[in-house]
Amino acid sequence: MAPTDAVPSEIAGYRVLPISLPPLPSYPVPATHYLYLHPHEPKFPTPTAARALFLVNVPIDSTEIHIKNLLSVQIGLPQGRIEEVQFEGSKKKFEGAEAHAAQSDKGQGKGRKRKRGPNDGDISEIEGTSLPAIWDRELRTDGLTAVVVFVDRASMDAAYKAVKRISKNNDWPVWGEGLEGKVPALGAARYLNHHRLQYPDRQELLESVNAYMTEYSAREAAQARARARQRQVPDEDGFITVTKGGRVDPARQEAAQQLAEKQKEKQKAKQKGLEDFYRFQTREKKKAKAVELMKKFEKDKEMVKRMKERRNTFKPE
Repeated sequence: MAPTDAVPSEIAGYRVLPISLPPLPSYPVPATHYLYLHPHEPKFPTPTAARALFLVNVPIDSTEIHIKNLLSVQIGLPQGRIEEVQFEGSKKKFEGAEAHAAQSDKGQGKGRKRKRGPNDGDISEIEGTSLPAIWDRELRTDGLTAVVVFVDRASMDAAYKAVKRISKNNDWPVWGEGLEGKVPALGAARYLNHHRLQYPDRQELLESVNAYMTEYSAREAAQARARARQRQVPDEDGFITVTKGGRVDPARQEAAQQLAEKQKEKQKAKQKGLEDFYRFQTREKKKAKAVELMKKFEKDKEMVKRMKERRNTFKPE
């Protein structure tokens, strides 16, 4: 049900999509929620940004099914045109931030040393091996954002135009219409189900723990092999990396020294062509050679003088 007051179609560049909230047993009064949409323009461009919409002020009970239903069937478009919905604060972060982090890492020089963080090498958190969920659906705080990625740019443009048409015609969609029985219920049923999920089946819990321990052991073994390689390969300066493990599988000292010598020879070979690169290097080299010749001349002169003195003092018996 739409109110008589006119609702602006756009605010600060965002298109407004009014949504009718149906009355509930706890609050039997219809209400209106306003959703704001804009083409996704992240600070750091991503491959999917050109075919995505940025949503502001999503309802607190939003799910991916709700958003897909709203921006397809409820605005007069076919289903299956939305690829995914990324909610703010969810475990799956927005793209852009990850892409920028990767670019920043590539931009750093290879010779620059990276400071180890507190979580480097930590394998306590492993994706895909979490314990059984104790909530049947996630609730969100008020005013959060989301990114809706469509299968192509044409689908995104069609949805964006349909929102403008609906806002002008006051034909507002009803939130959750047509999803009865497709999403978990809220209210008392939600907490009854939460109480049941807090005590999962023993077999399900055992499978989750076994999957975690298997993955943990595999990553632990991989880290041990990496540390063993570090103990055997010297760095650019010829030093062996000190790692955990004590005297277990130590590197052979002779092999380490040979590798260090080879590394030093490679370094000298690289610097060999740069000895006379600058003019001052040539001057310094000539000056050092002249000083060395002078020292050698003075030494020979002193030696000749001593020989003459010994010859003049020779007395045959």
